[in-house]
Amino acid sequence: METREPGISRRRLLAHASRGAIGASAASLLGASAAQARPADPAAPGPGAQRLSIAQLQKWEALGYGMFISFGMSTFQSNEYPDGTQAATVYAPDRLDVDQWISVARDAGMKYAVLTAKHVAGHCLWPSKVTDYTVAVSGNTTDVVEQFVKACQKRGVNPGLYYCSWDNRNRFGSRTPSDPDSNVFIEKPDFTKLKDGLPIYLKNGKTYRYSYTTSLFQDFVTDQITELLTRYGPIAEVWLDIPGVLGQGYRSFLYQRIAQLQPETVVVTNSGINTGDPYRVDYAWPADVIGIEIKLPPESGHTRWRTIEGKQYYLPGECCQPLGKAWFYSPSDHPRPIQELADLFTTVRGRGMNLLLNVPPDMHGLIPDESVQAVQRLSKRVGL
Repeated sequence: METREPGISRRRLLAHASRGAIGASAASLLGASAAQARPADPAAPGPGAQRLSIAQLQKWEALGYGMFISFGMSTFQSNEYPDGTQAATVYAPDRLDVDQWISVARDAGMKYAVLTAKHVAGHCLWPSKVTDYTVAVSGNTTDVVEQFVKACQKRGVNPGLYYCSWDNRNRFGSRTPSDPDSNVFIEKPDFTKLKDGLPIYLKNGKTYRYSYTTSLFQDFVTDQITELLTRYGPIAEVWLDIPGVLGQGYRSFLYQRIAQLQPETVVVTNSGINTGDPYRVDYAWPADVIGIEIKLPPESGHTRWRTIEGKQYYLPGECCQPLGKAWFYSPSDHPRPIQELADLFTTVRGRGMNLLLNVPPDMHGLIPDESVQAVQRLSKRVGL
């Protein structure tokens, strides 16, 4: 998930975004059909220049509602941004039940699920051959990615995999947003402003360094994405986080690699905490879907037709939001009130984006009963 400037917590961002953001227009629930209607777009300019056909993308849009599953080393650290130094054995769910996760998603009316295969800590939920920081040497050696895909296949839920480009463990000389005075690549570097030979930028009176990745790290990413997309069968969605640190040249290569390995998959790149308008081409392109985090789509609705580098592309949208305030499990975090969740659902769907609702498993490896009940009540409230 998108990083933030030092001193601004994820919880504060969510609190500010949720208070009043949905507005009075969603205070009374929309009917299910209205909630899932796509706002009208300008007349289609033709088939578009995007890789996937409009029909394929609209089939993905019709899924409408999915479960984000944030689980991994962060679950056991009570910290979304571990520094990657923790022993792999710290990851140790004692009642891991991936089937339960997907049963909860299916029963709540969710049509797809996206699992955090690797997050900021660099710990992998599959036995990757290019790092020793994986479930293979952890407190629980289950190949979670394998079990996740199988559980989805058994229950008719489309499987998706999240992959984080911010990796505090497997650095290969890269600079991550965890480093002092660092942040993600959020705008074009100004090479007239340098510190220690590297570009810097000024914001709110502070000097920040850009995060970046080396070619060795990018080779590592290619190897891991190749593992994920060749071992487990069809993957419906590939979700790339912190794409800005990869640079547009490597992102273009990685996008083509993903398309080569799984031509039917939909690639979502996280544009960060914004509305999706304007689209952050320098940060997140190329992609099949415009992904946004925490904030809502604009009141006018998500604009699907975008002009990028002189060509017209049909780009659906996806908004990810946590069930409570945190992405990973915390015993002090609880689901938001049902009315707030229902308003969130109807607003996001009514403005033309898919909703990817994060429902994190706990340290046992189970989705807590409180969360199960919340998504079940939500599905009934919005008529799924």
